[in-house]
Amino acid sequence: MRQFFRIFMQRLAGLFHRRHLESDLDAELRSHLEMAVETNLRSGMSAEDARREARRSFGGVEQAKELYREQRGVPMIETTIQDLRFGLRMLRRSPGFSVLAILCLTLGIGANAAVFSWVEGILFRPYPAVSHQERLFALGGTERGEARGTPLSWPDFVDLQRSCTLFDTLFVSKITGTTLSIGDRAERTTGSIVSANYFDAIGVHPILGRGFEPGEDTGRNAHPVTVISYQLWQGRFKADPQIIGKTQRLNGVVHTIVGVAPEGFYGTFVGWGMQFWVPASMEEIFEAGGYKLEDRGARWIEAYGRLKPRVTREQAQEETSAVAKRLEADYPNSNRGRGMQLWPLWQTPFNNASTLLPTLEIMLAVVFFVLLIACANVGNLLLVRSFARRHEMTVRQAIGASRGRLLKQLLTEGVILSAFGAVGGLLVAHWCRHALVLLFPARGGVSMHLPGEIDWRVLAMSAGVCLIATLVVGLVPAMQSGRIDLAGALKSDSAGVLGSRGRAWVRSGLVVVQVSLSFVLLVGAGLLLQSLQRIRNSSPGFSTHGVLSTAVDLVSAGYDAQRAKNFHDELMDRVKALPGVESAVFARMSPLSYGSYSSSPIAVDGYQPAPEEQPTVEYNEVGPDYFVTMGIPLVSGREFTRADDEKAALVAVVNETMAGRYWRGKDPIGERVQVKGRWMRVVGVAKDSKYQSVRETPKPFFYVPWRQNFSVGGGLYVRTPLSPETMATALAREVHALDGNLAPYEMITMQEQVDRSTSPQKVAVTLVGVLGGLALLLAAIGLYGVMSYAVSQSARELGLRMALGADASNVWRLVMSRGLALIALGVLIGAAAALGLTWLMGNLLYKVSPRDPLAFGAAFAVMTIAALAACFLPAWRATRTDPARALRD
Repeated sequence: MRQFFRIFMQRLAGLFHRRHLESDLDAELRSHLEMAVETNLRSGMSAEDARREARRSFGGVEQAKELYREQRGVPMIETTIQDLRFGLRMLRRSPGFSVLAILCLTLGIGANAAVFSWVEGILFRPYPAVSHQERLFALGGTERGEARGTPLSWPDFVDLQRSCTLFDTLFVSKITGTTLSIGDRAERTTGSIVSANYFDAIGVHPILGRGFEPGEDTGRNAHPVTVISYQLWQGRFKADPQIIGKTQRLNGVVHTIVGVAPEGFYGTFVGWGMQFWVPASMEEIFEAGGYKLEDRGARWIEAYGRLKPRVTREQAQEETSAVAKRLEADYPNSNRGRGMQLWPLWQTPFNNASTLLPTLEIMLAVVFFVLLIACANVGNLLLVRSFARRHEMTVRQAIGASRGRLLKQLLTEGVILSAFGAVGGLLVAHWCRHALVLLFPARGGVSMHLPGEIDWRVLAMSAGVCLIATLVVGLVPAMQSGRIDLAGALKSDSAGVLGSRGRAWVRSGLVVVQVSLSFVLLVGAGLLLQSLQRIRNSSPGFSTHGVLSTAVDLVSAGYDAQRAKNFHDELMDRVKALPGVESAVFARMSPLSYGSYSSSPIAVDGYQPAPEEQPTVEYNEVGPDYFVTMGIPLVSGREFTRADDEKAALVAVVNETMAGRYWRGKDPIGERVQVKGRWMRVVGVAKDSKYQSVRETPKPFFYVPWRQNFSVGGGLYVRTPLSPETMATALAREVHALDGNLAPYEMITMQEQVDRSTSPQKVAVTLVGVLGGLALLLAAIGLYGVMSYAVSQSARELGLRMALGADASNVWRLVMSRGLALIALGVLIGAAAALGLTWLMGNLLYKVSPRDPLAFGAAFAVMTIAALAACFLPAWRATRTDPARALRD
């Protein structure tokens, strides 16, 4: 083995010293030849005879050199280097072909790499700088009958920390927000409420100061400290090196800055980059609904856990489920029917990972289709080019080149094209790695943060894509060119339109593949577009036009409850007095926003829950005239009024689904429902509406008067025919008149709110539409290339047809019919494939069948128009054929 390795290394070294070795070889051969001549001279030969005899006895010098070269080098590497040099020369000789082929592969590989980077950066490794993300899982609650995960309560989380042994660590990260500057415009930013072990748990260490100390997440408002982001430190605080110990007002409370997070760390939330972190002890300052750290029924925590090495998710799930069962037995009033579940990061229910998962799944299939179309296009180009090089291949094979040698040469050219395409594709992916966020609108002035991640996994996947491209691009033309008939190659190879006697079936087959895949993408784009239109046109249960939404941040301005009540009353009177305002109301939560509604276990007079059922219902705190302002019809009963304040009897309005589930056909007006230990009287039944998602199924929900469950923070809703700009100016004037340090947030219509909530569907439509258009363009180019080549190779046939009496219209119909035949076959195959594949889009479709005839018909129409455009110019060129010249040539 050692001897073999030594010989191999010597041969490998010989590749880098060829000139020196060739010089030594020439010198050695000359020395041997001179010695033989000298021997012949001593035997009495003349000088001329001695040299001739020496050469004859020595044998062929060049053959000896070749034998020596084979023994000293590595032939496979040498021939590969030769093939690479020859391939580069051939590509340089055809710059138009090379640029078009590389551009097609760049688009195909680049689209794949870009989507890989989004998947890696959003789903699989979404938290830059966080260590061991492969062992990190989201941890949330489950409720019987509900498919989606729910947050945990702080007491349940503490019990998990004490009881679980299979986790390295458990920690909390709950998104929140605050206003950092008060002036002409309110500057909103995002942050996180975290457990004290947060930074130690994720392996992130502040570059200045410290993280949170043990115990800083306990007590009511006991530890007003914060860690700020590197970006906030650089921007707002001008990279002040003495920042530690200084203060910043967050939600009206002065917090001491104790640390600065490292650059590139954005927290543990997919969708927005965190700018500050506060301990859980400050929860009441940032979360509506009061102090929750001791309330087992208040579920607001977004928890994570990192498994110990070699512990499986299944083992950890068994342990957490056992803890949940114990808690259910110990605390039936709050935990009956509730479990706990682990989710991988790419299915995290608390952030945009689960929202974007269906879109990115579809995108992976779409970009793979685009890659195949691009490869088929380049394969067709190479195939046409290989037919043009038949004479070269014939000569090379005639002088001794093996079929394998020719196959290797053509595959090497495919490798070169794919390599250039991969480099270009990675550049495209690098430029597009942050492009996804451009498709999402900013919310409340805060832009989303959805960065792609190009790491070794993305590079490895891109290398695999490049390998697929090499095989698809180079193998078919290489195998076709490798089967050269030397005798037949000397004969004329004139072919008919689309080359019935050539190998046109391969070219045509590649076009059919492109058309089929393009048709599938067009159908998918049509389905998603229809779904988006139906989502945005369907009624969410409240008015989307004529109702404007905004907010005034009193929390960050330091308003206490009584001062906030006075401000709301005065501002409401001023707003209702504005010209054009029909009604206005404050409410804590806006429908279809990201924030969470209040929720609580309930008890209903006369309703006996199942043994394992703990009814828990979400609710919203709303002001007087909420239903008339929002356009939510009342089925029975009354609206809240100003008389429903903190001094009045507690009342509630339930929706139809809640009334049907808990009163079962009985009129709930006058009945009682218990919420957080307080009994409320039902005074109205409202129509169902959408609360968190347009696609959600009807669910129980109720409303309570804002004054009876008051929180300082909330939104303002105004019913008016005025434009948002006009109303925003008037509102800002009234707000400044009450407090010159306050400013309202952006004012949007409720239709804009609906549109923002459907951003994932819009992203899917945009991406599939763009890539579907790209696929259609590539397919049209491929069809045009095949038809143009067929016409150029069929000049003699066309000339003969015209000489025998065919006119231009006959020739035009002939060429067009052959092109349309390819399209028809491709559409048929594509329709069959689409029927089998579009069901995968079910998670993104809303009230649209995966087999919707309109989508299929639209795709057929677009494909037909593209085909006609691609075939028209070659057909027109065919009608311009000169019969005399074609027959003479």
